[in-house]
Amino acid sequence: MKSFKVFALVFALAIFACLETQAQEIGLRFGNVNGNNVALDGVFALGEFSRVHGDLSFGGGGVGIDLLWNPIYRPIPDIEEVNYYLGFGPSLFLGDPFRFGVAGEIGAEYAFEDVPIVVGLDWRPYFILVETTKVDFGGFGLNVRWRLN
Repeated sequence: MKSFKVFALVFALAIFACLETQAQEIGLRFGNVNGNNVALDGVFALGEFSRVHGDLSFGGGGVGIDLLWNPIYRPIPDIEEVNYYLGFGPSLFLGDPFRFGVAGEIGAEYAFEDVPIVVGLDWRPYFILVETTKVDFGGFGLNVRWRLN
């Protein structure tokens, strides 16, 4: 029951953030997400070529949170619908065992013109600092998001 309350609070905050920020896309990420297989996925613009990419995942004995800054977010020349991005940021797993570290991100996405859907593929390696120190190179994922505006 406690995890449901945390989920409801975080989900409400995510919806509020989507409505109050400039942008935005919200959906799901499938693949290795901080020890889980599926996550709520959101993108919030910070400007024309910068954004925050956040994931909230449940399962695997806990809750995973990734909040990555994509300072490089550019369209691929001659293909307006395709963008690539690079980023990094903190990664947290609240469970047993507790994990804290940093994640990197490199990916590409396609924004459909006729429907407000964005589909992307990315690779997210993790460098875990706490509770044990290790590197995880297996963070591949598929993102499917709804463009809100």
